[in-house]
Amino acid sequence: MNFEISCKSEIETAELATKLGSKLASGDLICLEGDLGAGKTTFTKSLAKAIGVTRTVNSPTFTIMKQYQGNLPFYHFDVYRIENEDEDFGFEEYFYGGGISVVEWSHLIASQLPEERLDIFIYYVNENERRMKFVPLGDRYLKICSELFE
Repeated sequence: MNFEISCKSEIETAELATKLGSKLASGDLICLEGDLGAGKTTFTKSLAKAIGVTRTVNSPTFTIMKQYQGNLPFYHFDVYRIENEDEDFGFEEYFYGGGISVVEWSHLIASQLPEERLDIFIYYVNENERRMKFVPLGDRYLKICSELFE
């Protein structure tokens, strides 16, 4: 089951990310897909804020991962520059750890992702509007999406 929504402004996108953030717990994994400029990092910033991160969140494009502290540790990955999917970067330490992980461009490390996760596809519609498709993989994420979109 997939869930789709259109956000007509950056404010609506932030509100959706905030609602999602309020439902996340230790060990949760959010995978974001979308073209450059689609809004993956914008979504991530609001998600981080929702779990109590007060530092400025920006894309870790050149460092692959940035860690922040909120109510839980928050791990923000941007794997756009990874050339070899099979290289061991130690992702499982974070994906199965005590924080919340967000991975941008997750398809580039598909073989290293846990089976249970929430995939979110962000599509650019116009300067302000984004269409999002939430694909829950596992019962926990299905429950989160069902509550989020009720």
